[in-house]
Amino acid sequence: MKIKVINPNTTTSMTDAIEKAAAACAFPGTEIYAATPEWGPASIECFVDDYLAVPGVIQEIYQGEKDGMDAYVIACFGDPGLQAAKECTQKPVLGIAEAAIAAVKMAAPSFSVISVLERSKKITEDLILQYGAERACRSVRATGLSVLEFERDPEKGRRALHRESKCALERDGAESIVLGCAGFVDFAKELEKDLGIPVIDGVVPAVKFAEAFVGMGLNTSKQNSWGYPEKKELRGFELFRKRQGETK
Repeated sequence: MKIKVINPNTTTSMTDAIEKAAAACAFPGTEIYAATPEWGPASIECFVDDYLAVPGVIQEIYQGEKDGMDAYVIACFGDPGLQAAKECTQKPVLGIAEAAIAAVKMAAPSFSVISVLERSKKITEDLILQYGAERACRSVRATGLSVLEFERDPEKGRRALHRESKCALERDGAESIVLGCAGFVDFAKELEKDLGIPVIDGVVPAVKFAEAFVGMGLNTSKQNSWGYPEKKELRGFELFRKRQGETK
């Protein structure tokens, strides 16, 4: 089984951490291929970042089809390009927010999401509504630190995550925590031990769901909404047009 885990930003150190977490949780025999797009933002914290990351994600899906991947994981909590990626392949495609929210709803009756900047909360709140989890979500909290600040000072990031997680439990009534950034992947186990409740980083459930989908032979429906994109003129997107032709 070959699973491609796509980090939608261009920070390779984050890709390395994501790959390590994905490989650690995968079954023996599952091959994890972590990818960093050729272009896109260094981190994803707002809607512009989110949208600029999508072409790189789509490129990696098309390349994965050529390389014979069995499933894909989009490893950013905003799930950038997830719907578009599902159109580009019949293979399973999972976003880490999609997977984390599905998993936490089975692990606890309520949860809070801990995100990065205050401005990033809107993206997360929209996803919670999209995935039908608003009744279970007690809050979306921000650490006030950027993704790249977590990279530069992990200890400062750990303290901020612990502070906001404690507030979510004590003030908001959350019974579990979802970490709202793939860059938080290294903090999940320590937080879970400290807090004594489920703490879910989306990379792990996304990989495990991907393995389950492949094992069940469950593919992405191409009937209508996620059907392959229609062929049409794409100005300035010669690479995309070329790879569409190669993979369809």
